Amino acid sequence: MRLGKTAVVLGGSAAGLCAAGALAPHFDRVLVLERDELPDGAEHRRGVPQSKHPHFLLNSGRRAIGALFPGFEDDLIAAGGLLLMPSMDAAYLDGPGWSARKRSAMTMVYGSRILIERVLRDKVRELPDVVVCEGVSVRGLTTAGGEITGVDFTAAGGEEHVDADFVVDALGRGSPVAGWLTAAGWPEPPVRTLDAKVTYTSRWYDLPAERPASWWWRHLVIMPTPDKGDHPAEHEFLVNFFPIEGNRVIACMGSWGLEMPSTTAAFVETARRVRTPLFAEAMDRCAPASPVHLTRSTGNKWRRYDRLRTPPRRLVFVGDSICAFNPFYAQGISSASASALLLREHLARAGRLDAKFSARFFAAQRRLLRVPWRLAMARDQGYACAVGTEQLPEWRRRLVAAVSAPAFSLVVGAAREDPVVDEHFAKVFNLDESLGRMLRNPRVLAGLARYRVRAALGWHRVPSGFDPRAEPPATDYSASGPHAANAR
Repeated sequence: MRLGKTAVVLGGSAAGLCAAGALAPHFDRVLVLERDELPDGAEHRRGVPQSKHPHFLLNSGRRAIGALFPGFEDDLIAAGGLLLMPSMDAAYLDGPGWSARKRSAMTMVYGSRILIERVLRDKVRELPDVVVCEGVSVRGLTTAGGEITGVDFTAAGGEEHVDADFVVDALGRGSPVAGWLTAAGWPEPPVRTLDAKVTYTSRWYDLPAERPASWWWRHLVIMPTPDKGDHPAEHEFLVNFFPIEGNRVIACMGSWGLEMPSTTAAFVETARRVRTPLFAEAMDRCAPASPVHLTRSTGNKWRRYDRLRTPPRRLVFVGDSICAFNPFYAQGISSASASALLLREHLARAGRLDAKFSARFFAAQRRLLRVPWRLAMARDQGYACAVGTEQLPEWRRRLVAAVSAPAFSLVVGAAREDPVVDEHFAKVFNLDESLGRMLRNPRVLAGLARYRVRAALGWHRVPSGFDPRAEPPATDYSASGPHAANAR
């Protein structure tokens, strides 16, 4: 059912492209207004500084984008994306040492942000009623009677205006739309924030034409140390040697509240002090393909338009413009695409784009965003450097800090040995299930308790804690039986 003549999407990044796919069946014309000139290929551009860093496409995001654009995943893989099983294809350093390899319920598609967006742009260009207008600066919204009626923007020909039956804000973290609405008479939406002072730095590398024989792994992950004693600051880093298309990797180091290297010399030197020498050694075997890229704009921020008594009609928000997350948790594209799919479902059921439509959509989006938001809070609230409306009293912060890392390690360990815990952990990680729901599942709780008892007795079905200074073990423990001895 067509709900109007023209819908306008503000922003042409991943969130905006997904929104265009959601709108296309319901409007005669969809205009995507994008500030940058968009490349034909997979190239960086000014409007997406995050493209220099690793991006996971979680299962929930894969499904949502696939529903909006059938064939997307096949096209992404055909373009060079890598379909991998992290438990088999990643060397994972967590707790005291390397984890063992084994099959699990979780798979992922690896690829750069620029490749993901290139494939999305190709999909959008296949839609006959969608027009992407490049080199456009959005200047404001026009309103009448409590609803959005159009968009003002500047293009090469000067100031322009388009009447709009519906508008989607996909302008990202720095979206000015909230300010425009306030100027038009709406109250400011409540905003929930938590900035854990995450900084991360990345450099791209070309892999060697022939991988070393010991590199059974495609992805290298180094989690922060659980050690509470004296140790180098670099042991607090979250580190990735992240595979992407074109036989390339992104070497990335990040931290909560610590200074990170911003020059190539400092990057290379800092890499030699992380928890395992394998990271720096892997970089040494590769050819640098970029300078160092550093990002500090990483705070969690949720604009609660759902709490406005009378939110503007005919306007919704997707992606970082409504809820931005700490990028460490890889929730951005998946949450944005899920919001876009939710929008398409609500448009399909809508008879009119009235106040009831707005209320129903904002309420459903709130439930959707609550899952990744609580997951981000579960860790970020434990850091002393974290500030914002969601900052905890000191006693609660200390409790979260003391509990969160051991609890995560407990779940990860139990998932290695218990297929039910593994299944639910994969769902939580991929935003298919809330953390609270998983921890209320009696079978999951029983699996965690059983693993905790067995671990205390040294009874491991799958070993862990392999020496972090040695090569990660290549053995596949998928079919292993109980191990009476502790891991070496």
